[in-house]
Amino acid sequence: MNPTPTLSEAARRRGLLAILVDVFFMWGGFFMVVPLISVHYVDGLGWAAASIGLVLALRQLVQQGLTLPGGMLADRIGAKGLICAGMLIRCAGFASMVWANTLPLLIASAVLAALGGSLFESPRAAAVAALTTPGDRGRYFSLQGVASGLGMTLGPLLGALLLRWDFRVVVLAAASCYIITFLVTLLFLPPVQVATERHNLTYGIGLALHDRPFMVFNVLLMGYWFMWVQLSISLPLEAVAISRTNDAVSWVYMLNAGMSVLLQYPVLRLAERRLPPLLILVLGVVTMAAGLGGVAFAANTFVLLLCVALFSVGALLAAPSQQTVAAAFANPSALGSYFGVNSLALAIGGSLGNYSGGLLYGLGRERGLPALPWLTFCVVGVVAAVGMLLLHRWQAMRGAVQVAREGI
Repeated sequence: MNPTPTLSEAARRRGLLAILVDVFFMWGGFFMVVPLISVHYVDGLGWAAASIGLVLALRQLVQQGLTLPGGMLADRIGAKGLICAGMLIRCAGFASMVWANTLPLLIASAVLAALGGSLFESPRAAAVAALTTPGDRGRYFSLQGVASGLGMTLGPLLGALLLRWDFRVVVLAAASCYIITFLVTLLFLPPVQVATERHNLTYGIGLALHDRPFMVFNVLLMGYWFMWVQLSISLPLEAVAISRTNDAVSWVYMLNAGMSVLLQYPVLRLAERRLPPLLILVLGVVTMAAGLGGVAFAANTFVLLLCVALFSVGALLAAPSQQTVAAAFANPSALGSYFGVNSLALAIGGSLGNYSGGLLYGLGRERGLPALPWLTFCVVGVVAAVGMLLLHRWQAMRGAVQVAREGI
């Protein structure tokens, strides 16, 4: 059942196109500034890597933790207003980093930016699920991956360029991206209803929390997010340490995002012909783990970029697949709440990944164990992939039993 049956086909297409434009500017603005936070404050100002890991972990925890009420509200009042409000608050959070010259001020700015994200994240994901059909959802998520890849390519490039003038210019440019997304959403996104039925505010949350396969999937997905956030903390630090130039941050993002832009759609379409979404996700997570584990043996910039390329191949398989799997598990009567609960995987896994990334990176450098963080990330990814494979087999067995019962 589709939660928005009254929208015309033209309105649906316009809404999906608006979200693609939003994704480009959101990822561009986000990756223009967030990876450079570690570079600016650790390498530029001499702050401890663990303190920046804490800032990024708090941002992740606040954003994804509070996405839950955002999803609940989306079920009740629709997605558009929440997305618009979130964009403006994210803009204010990034802009306030102009004055963030102490740790408390940086934390306050990051938390404000996170509050904005908590308002638009699950409503936007639920809006995509409501505006697409199961048949074209995977294709749209792969196009969304291309748009995010373009943002990730151009954002760090522009950020690294602007950093040569001043970090304050970087954060103001990033904030302006969210003004653009606010206007695009306001003007072109139709009034999307993301729930097929109206219930009390906590109905959908209870439905999601008692959905055992969905909750098992969310727990395992934490391992994917634990690895994915290393793009924001440990990989930029390692790139600068090996190459001895801040420009290496943009090289990492150019490679990662360039591969997403060029390969996301064709590789995912090829994989979809042979594997179901959950197995594509397993393959992606294992490949990401191998890429991060390989960094432990990277003695120069070339080998590091090879590891980033392997990580990127895994990410371009895993990123759209985890969204497709989450949408398949979600109950149409409470899409917003389901995606709100799903965001807790990023809240917990991403926060642990950010904090552990900074902490383990620092410990590895201090104690002469530079391989420590990378081997840890690899183990986490492998464990998550094995769990997802077991979940797939459990689902297949349960489906076979159900078919057998219906045949009796």
